[in-house]
Amino acid sequence: MSDTFGGLDADLEVDASGLKCPLPILRAKKALAQLQSGQLLKVITTDTHAVRDFQAFAKQTGNALEGQFETEASAVHFLRRR
Repeated sequence: MSDTFGGLDADLEVDASGLKCPLPILRAKKALAQLQSGQLLKVITTDTHAVRDFQAFAKQTGNALEGQFETEASAVHFLRRR
């Protein structure tokens, strides 16, 4: 599945809308395990703390946070597997 957003082309997408911390991070962690090194994961969230959570998660795990895009209703995060 390929989806372009902000010029980024995701290899896998996780919709974590409606989930509260830590569930979006746990879903992302599980999805990253399915990807090969260098592949890109797109995660959609509605939790207001998700932007900060994903920044911290990327820093702690060594996966690159390629971009975050916020709309009124959600945020989209792109993580590249290390």
